[in-house]
Amino acid sequence: MILRPATPEDVPALAALGRDSFCAAFEGLYRPEDLAIFLEQAYSEPAVAAEVAAPEYIHQLAEDAGGLTGFCKLRQPSWYAEHSDARNPIALGQLYTAPDKTGFGIGAALMEWALAEARARGCDAVQLSVYSENFGGQRFYQRYGFSKIADIGFWVGEQRDAEFLYELRLD
Repeated sequence: MILRPATPEDVPALAALGRDSFCAAFEGLYRPEDLAIFLEQAYSEPAVAAEVAAPEYIHQLAEDAGGLTGFCKLRQPSWYAEHSDARNPIALGQLYTAPDKTGFGIGAALMEWALAEARARGCDAVQLSVYSENFGGQRFYQRYGFSKIADIGFWVGEQRDAEFLYELRLD
């Protein structure tokens, strides 16, 4: 497995993996019209390209011989800074693996990279949002020391999901 930063050339594969991964996990929760709105906002090629180009985002990719197997992104400043007394938090978003690649250590490798990157940037906390019914995701984050600090919402079209805001203090 190779970890590397995303480039503009990666946008089509990154957008496709984001859509595929999100839909594999959550598609059944939403009305088709709500899901379509969200997928366009979050995983269209223009939306992904704008994030890859934006200085506040860092996308890290995981690849094997067959291509893209996972990714995560960091955002500084964090979307969730107002929920914490951390001085310099960073947000971890969309830690995704290809649906057929879950359980092969890709998520762990991306998490280790994200924590090292946060420390290298002088961040004192990593924050992330996890769906309240995503028990596997919650266990994964708890293994790294993340704990719930707030209840928040996550919008998919007109549907608001109950989410948990998790934080890991690095100081």
